[in-house]
Amino acid sequence: MARRPAIKICGLTRGEDAARAAALGARYVGVVMAGGPRALDVAQAADVFRHAAAASRVVVFGEQSLDDIVRIADTLALDAVQLHGAATPDALAWLAQRTPAARWAVVRLAGDEWPAQELDALAAHAHALLLEAKVHGQLGGTGVPLPWERLAERVHQWRARWSTRQFILAGGLRATTVDTAIRWLSPDVVDVSSGIERTAGIKDPAAMRAFFDAVEHVHA
Repeated sequence: MARRPAIKICGLTRGEDAARAAALGARYVGVVMAGGPRALDVAQAADVFRHAAAASRVVVFGEQSLDDIVRIADTLALDAVQLHGAATPDALAWLAQRTPAARWAVVRLAGDEWPAQELDALAAHAHALLLEAKVHGQLGGTGVPLPWERLAERVHQWRARWSTRQFILAGGLRATTVDTAIRWLSPDVVDVSSGIERTAGIKDPAAMRAFFDAVEHVHA
């Protein structure tokens, strides 16, 4: 039986959506500082997080300097930093000495490629690895799914080797697909953004509720 994962609602831009995510039971709430239509500044992110109750706070970083990531993590009291542009073993090791925030390394895969050496090198210094599809010119929030079935065996082998690391799955998740993704890959966390939106950054209450219900009933 697939394990029921925690839920991360990402790409938040409004306090009301953060409050709804927390009320529905989101373990993590995320805002984006990596550019794109959902990007917020520090003050805007602080306002979103203020509505998120006890949900853990995550910021998605892109090309910020490591010093800026540490500064923002401290200012916003982040529980995790999600690293797209700065996800290297050296950067992760550096951050480990300077912030208590958990380090989430993002790996974008082209189809069913499996860069085993890269994944292992990142896992040595990260608390979690987040896998999503590689889309040219975009760092995330594309709504493009990975080929879950074709990746399943390698994901499970990697997880057996790195059992103390969280595995986070993003990309193409919505109420109608998340059950399939969970059954194939059994992630610790499912990360959804565009799959529950009306427009970029504006979450749809009905879609949010449907997503949580789908994850809740994954064992049925």
